[in-house]
Amino acid sequence: MSAPVAQEELPILEAVINIRNRLTALKKNRGEFIKPTDVNQLYQAIVKQVTRLNEVRDDHTTYNNRLDTTLADVFNLLSLFFLTIGRTRECPATYSQIASMRQILIHMDESGIYNESDLAPFHRRLAELRYIVQHDIESGRHPPAMTKLLERQLNECDNLLRKLQDSLSVLSPELIPIHERLVNIRRQLVALAAKETAREVAAANAHEQKLEDLKGKGSASSSTESEPSESESKTPTRESTPKPESHREKDAKEGKDGLRVRAELKPIQEELRRIDSKRVDGKFLGPGGMVPASQAICSSLLEECFEIAQEIRAQDESKNVASSLRPIYDRLNEIRKELEQLVLTHRWSLRETDLWNYSLSLQEIDKMRVDGKFVDAEGNRPEGQYVLLYLLRRCYGLIYRLLSSSEPISEELMPIANKLSTVKKCLNEVLKYGGPFSPRDLYPYQLALHQIDSMRKEGKFVGVDGTIPEGQGIVMAHLNECHELLEMLKEAMEDPEQDDDYVDEDEYDFNDPSDDEGDSYEE
Repeated sequence: MSAPVAQEELPILEAVINIRNRLTALKKNRGEFIKPTDVNQLYQAIVKQVTRLNEVRDDHTTYNNRLDTTLADVFNLLSLFFLTIGRTRECPATYSQIASMRQILIHMDESGIYNESDLAPFHRRLAELRYIVQHDIESGRHPPAMTKLLERQLNECDNLLRKLQDSLSVLSPELIPIHERLVNIRRQLVALAAKETAREVAAANAHEQKLEDLKGKGSASSSTESEPSESESKTPTRESTPKPESHREKDAKEGKDGLRVRAELKPIQEELRRIDSKRVDGKFLGPGGMVPASQAICSSLLEECFEIAQEIRAQDESKNVASSLRPIYDRLNEIRKELEQLVLTHRWSLRETDLWNYSLSLQEIDKMRVDGKFVDAEGNRPEGQYVLLYLLRRCYGLIYRLLSSSEPISEELMPIANKLSTVKKCLNEVLKYGGPFSPRDLYPYQLALHQIDSMRKEGKFVGVDGTIPEGQGIVMAHLNECHELLEMLKEAMEDPEQDDDYVDEDEYDFNDPSDDEGDSYEE
């Protein structure tokens, strides 16, 4: 439970809440692009409040009250705004990424399921974020109140990573391959459990929908009973009479699903038995019959894999998810599907501030756990814990992936960047497969680049409010590359004659995201 807010901090809390409300209102405004001036104004306002707070607090004391949680919300949301306007290489933009990374590391520490290859990307990304913060400290671009806060966040992530690394360092070299294989097997099992639960829920929903449709048809026929139609006057046939799914069909479908699960589970269980057979008296042996250190890590992981496999078999037999956990499962599954869709389409549809609502929902679900487990109203721990934790961690990972892939381009320039990406992809494909080309073939690309060139004023792309949006260098680099590709194609033309025909501008739509759909799968 959070501590009460001190009397001298109440005015600061009131000001911070007001800033959060203004940020939330700005986030909800989808009618126009977010203006950097509005974001900077709110940023300066929150920095002022943090400076006031540092003056009344002791640096050596840890605080956790409503003011701290509200400040965390404000900085997280403000960080998403910096990503949205393309200022990704400034320290305020790193806050949400650091917070997301810290949450994932906490869950990794809690589960104990990771290996060296899992930690390496976090080491690299943390070094990149620390470089951004350090650069802003040296240049004085942002006030000490902000950089000091981020340094504390980075140090906390460093400590978590060091703790995870130390726990792996106790593994003897002989057990490292077994440990890595067990980590991968556990992930396969949990993913299989989540997939099976999704099948059950989808089947239950389809069955309920079918029953509702049948009820609707029954009520409609009873309401028109006094005025029989021509079709109703005929004798019902086997084809015209709707009937619910028979028990035999339902049993056959469930039997097929059960066979599918057992088929996917069988090779995993066989591999677990092979690993288990390497133990002698419950211990893994090294060369010459020696007993390597860190037996407990691998043995407990092996036992946990067997437990998850048994739970999957039990789910397959019962075909039920605990009713008390069903609302949590449905919400997590919905969030996961939406985030996976954003991973594919984020270049066209994502405004980074949209991730705020997902983060809040996940935090609320995460706080429902007691000692790391979800409990029901009676305090019991229903079955299906592995599935929920898998979905929760999967959602955290997707948010972190979206934040890390944010490009330093303002949302105002993003449509132009996407259009150039499409043109560049088309030109590369044309160049790849060769000619011969005619001026008519290259006209649509020339037209698209001419349209983009005409948007510039004095060599720069200008926003609707007259400001210069972030990402000019990247967009100009793409534009110049497109012009270079076009010149290469012109040189490769074998027919120098000018084609008098032209292609109507309306026939070519380079703003269609589907033209660049393949790129989203490559990221």
